[in-house]
Amino acid sequence: MLVSLKGKKALVGGSSQGLGKAIAIQLAASGAEVTLMARNEEKLSQLLNELPKNQGQKHSFLLVDFSDLAHFREVITNYFTNHTVDILVNNTQGPQMGGVLDNSPADYQTAFDLLFQTVTYISQQALPGMKVNGYGRIINLSSITVKEPLAHLVLSNTIRSAVLSWSKTLAKEVAAEGITVNSLLTGYFETERLQKIIETQSAKKGISYAQFATNMHADIPARRFGKPEEFGFLVAFLASDLAAYINGTSIPIDGGFLKSM
Repeated sequence: MLVSLKGKKALVGGSSQGLGKAIAIQLAASGAEVTLMARNEEKLSQLLNELPKNQGQKHSFLLVDFSDLAHFREVITNYFTNHTVDILVNNTQGPQMGGVLDNSPADYQTAFDLLFQTVTYISQQALPGMKVNGYGRIINLSSITVKEPLAHLVLSNTIRSAVLSWSKTLAKEVAAEGITVNSLLTGYFETERLQKIIETQSAKKGISYAQFATNMHADIPARRFGKPEEFGFLVAFLASDLAAYINGTSIPIDGGFLKSM
């Protein structure tokens, strides 16, 4: 099976590092023309030079701070004034860690703007062009914690659940126009975000980083963390014609970690 995205245009959030970077690389390798989107210009510029151009693509990037909603909306509105995309990958940095009693109402609002408002706004901007083209793929990066919440990630648990509900609703409305909307429930992957979580939690428990990571491996049937490129493979498939009948789903990619069905 050959996944070809030749001629497709992709916009990938949070693509300066981690899973977003891996996704951008795989989409480009599959033939898509990729626009990177993140807040670190140095990392974006470096990745821009690394992206595959085997189909003669002209990749680019947008400098966007997802944590500044007004700025985000301005940049995205300007972008879609002159551009359309076939593939939209919604991905941002995660909200701050902490439990229910650690976060104020303002913290919840900040997380809502970061995780929900950005996703709905950029998707609404991308949809008109997708409808005209008769093709669209909206892929949201979510988390396994929407199904089995973790106490120290309450903001992520809560707001990402809202995004899934919104995505399911949207998927039903646009499916007849050749547009699919799917969410990926991300498990533990070898990223900077996971490293930070392990550092924080191991310090709280008074054990070494290595021991905490080993304990986490023991809870994953695959007995390891995922590799970012493995995540990129799934996104490339969902972005392609081959996945046209997959719509409105929430797909775990977690090495078997989730205990629920």
